[in-house]
Amino acid sequence: MSPPDASADLSPAEPDRLSDSGTRSPDRATPRISVVVPALNEAANMPELFAEVAKTFRSHDLDAEVVLVDDGSTDGTLEAAREAAEDADFGPVTYRQHRQNRGKTEALLTAARAARGEYLVLYDADLQHSPEEIPRFVDELETGFDVVTGRKVGDYQKPFVSGLYNWLCRVIFGVPAHDLNSMKAFRREVLDDIRLRKDWHRYLVVLAHAQGYRVSEIDIELYPRRRGESKYTGQWRILVGILDLVTVWFQVVCSRKPMLFFGVTGLGLFTLGGVVGAVALYFRFVLDQGYRPLLNLIVLLMVLGVLLFAVGFLAELMATLRHEIEDLRRDLRD
Repeated sequence: MSPPDASADLSPAEPDRLSDSGTRSPDRATPRISVVVPALNEAANMPELFAEVAKTFRSHDLDAEVVLVDDGSTDGTLEAAREAAEDADFGPVTYRQHRQNRGKTEALLTAARAARGEYLVLYDADLQHSPEEIPRFVDELETGFDVVTGRKVGDYQKPFVSGLYNWLCRVIFGVPAHDLNSMKAFRREVLDDIRLRKDWHRYLVVLAHAQGYRVSEIDIELYPRRRGESKYTGQWRILVGILDLVTVWFQVVCSRKPMLFFGVTGLGLFTLGGVVGAVALYFRFVLDQGYRPLLNLIVLLMVLGVLLFAVGFLAELMATLRHEIEDLRRDLRD
């Protein structure tokens, strides 16, 4: 897997994979499950987080590790996590720290670089889902699914916005899930075939489904946040989400065959220009009336049509190169 190099954003004290003792441990047995925990100003939740996750690991005898990414916190989240892990007598823990807040997607990719498990479980530090859900996700992956997403059951504060977003994703992308922005688990190889940009963690399921990975969904209980404040508030996020949805749609639907978008649109504009031209000729020679605005419109439509058609050809060449690069990357990985 080759997510963007996050080494430039690790604190100087965290250049290598660290165990819970703060020293390198390359000989440690490779766990099967990596619980990925992005954290931004969640110091108050660290004691309960590690205590409850440790209890779940022990009660279910999970072969698992925790990879915690401090995403530019200013409240001492990393130090609180170290203390909490020591107090809970926790097993393998890997710490990473961004010097500044880079968002949940970058935190996920940084964690994926450090994680060693076959299964990755994305678990939020706000404890709005019980750690007891972790083995349920793993069990669902064991049945043969590649991605498992949780469907929140409980009092959710943003039901309309979330419901609209999830409905659009089901209609546009045909994703067989009702909640795409919740706790989720997936096989490590899923991240080999998709590229996540900033704030695209919410589209991980969409992109994985578009690559042919099998998606499942399970109901999970949603609890009120215990401490701290939500990091996902503000009306501007709705606009950003809509723009991201359009971008993902273009990448999933149009990037494979760009001529379908640019070529058809260009041909449609060129044809419309021809129709307007026929109307202009009717005005000129039948009604004996010149109508210059129609002439300007004809030129505009036909020029735009030709340009879009040309862009379609260039986009097809770029898509061909992209396919070749993806095939080369897949061959090198295999």
